[in-house]
Amino acid sequence: MKFAATALARKHAQQPHNLFVAGIFAFDLLMTPAVLGLKIGMIGLLIPLICSGALLTYIYLRSRKQTSWFVDMHWRLTWNRSRLLLLGYAISATLVFIAWLLSLISSDPHMASIIWTALTRIALMPTLIFVLFTSVLEAGAIAQATHGEVPDKLAAKYPPPADLIS
Repeated sequence: MKFAATALARKHAQQPHNLFVAGIFAFDLLMTPAVLGLKIGMIGLLIPLICSGALLTYIYLRSRKQTSWFVDMHWRLTWNRSRLLLLGYAISATLVFIAWLLSLISSDPHMASIIWTALTRIALMPTLIFVLFTSVLEAGAIAQATHGEVPDKLAAKYPPPADLIS
């Protein structure tokens, strides 16, 4: 749904999407492979996870703040996309836990190492898929903010003020 948002409001509405995409690239697409390449170990994967978690916490807290309706809707939209990313993290964490259990029951320590390495790399795939999916969604949301649009579903859930309806 298109709204009569000012140029400043449109610029402010792009900020949550830009922040989310920057966080995706910095923490998930650059930092995570760097941690794997440096062979810090699985505990090193907590570094990008903590950084991303801090960013998602900020997005959540900001999405609860009320400023202008149009800008607030884009923060809420970004929070909805952030929840998808959190789902990807949860799936990956579950798969890492399963990999850990499977490596524990192996009687051969070399096989346990192979199982752990192979399955943890596979376990990172759901997060990578959700990272790519949400970054594409957020790129579309940047365009929506630029054109003064809010998704119909969000506008129906949180009705806009009368002065914004064009």
